[in-house]
Amino acid sequence: MISRLGIKRVLPCVVLTALLPLTLPAQAPSWRPEKPITLIVPRGAGAPLDQVARLCAGLLESKLGQRIIVVNQPGLSGSVGTKTVLDALRDGYTWASGSIADIGMYKLQGLLDTVMEDWHMFLCLADLPVFAVRASSPYREFGALLEAFRQKPGQIAVATAGYASAGHVAIETLRRYAGTLYRHVPYNDSTTAVNAVISANAEVVSQIAAEESDLMRLGRLRPLAVLDSRPLSIKGLVDPVPPITNWVPGYKPNANYFGIFLPREVPEEVLKTLERLWDEVIAEAPQIAKLALERGALFSASYGEEAAQRALSCLQAVAWLSYDIGRIKISPDTVGIPRQ
Repeated sequence: MISRLGIKRVLPCVVLTALLPLTLPAQAPSWRPEKPITLIVPRGAGAPLDQVARLCAGLLESKLGQRIIVVNQPGLSGSVGTKTVLDALRDGYTWASGSIADIGMYKLQGLLDTVMEDWHMFLCLADLPVFAVRASSPYREFGALLEAFRQKPGQIAVATAGYASAGHVAIETLRRYAGTLYRHVPYNDSTTAVNAVISANAEVVSQIAAEESDLMRLGRLRPLAVLDSRPLSIKGLVDPVPPITNWVPGYKPNANYFGIFLPREVPEEVLKTLERLWDEVIAEAPQIAKLALERGALFSASYGEEAAQRALSCLQAVAWLSYDIGRIKISPDTVGIPRQ
């Protein structure tokens, strides 16, 4: 039996032990900016990137308690605006924005001495390529088109917005995964490429959904598959566009995401605060989901290692295609982009 004296000695330990689970864990440092933040958009006002950046800025500034001033600074494929951020103090008050395929290609293109490892990436929205045919095409589902590629190697004309464009990367990705051969018909822009299919000058277009969706809604283009592992919903279409993985199960996504980029040297409290807000605000934002549906884009927020893996997959596709066709002279593996 425990003596009265023993109880007195034991109780304080029991009480302290019981209280331990109630102790709150240490909180990540919270950054409260003391002045407005500048967000550089390296594209013109109204461009897809500008829309995404301004939407994110509006959602974040109320939580930070300071304005986020969006400054459009286009030029040299976006490298002019990105250089402004690299040249600024790394104090967390100057942010970059862009797409993976822009910021990750500057060094390979000889435009700017920076690589993806120089940045913390906060990604949220991706434009996805959709394989589409004109409404009168005999190909009513992607399986039939895939079979035609195999039965008529090198004969089916695929229109894109030019060499190393999103459409060219898409059809080359299909070739690599499915072994299909095609006849490339490059144009100077996506509008001309889409219209080439409508006018029967090409059989397939593989540009991003936002460049095709108006004609899909009008019933003049028939979407067959999206280059992703998930179906794609587009405003105005009754059914989602089925994923390429329904026919090519080994495909690994390499979508080109838009987002906000912070230089590696920013203070830790800035980084941790933005990570928390990316989870709590951006990842749950109905405004971004609405924009994605209207554009025919993919809404999926990420940062850290997940964002880095998405960036690498995208750059492997874009950089190595650009190198293989001679548009860049520097081998991507020299800047940390191994061949897939």
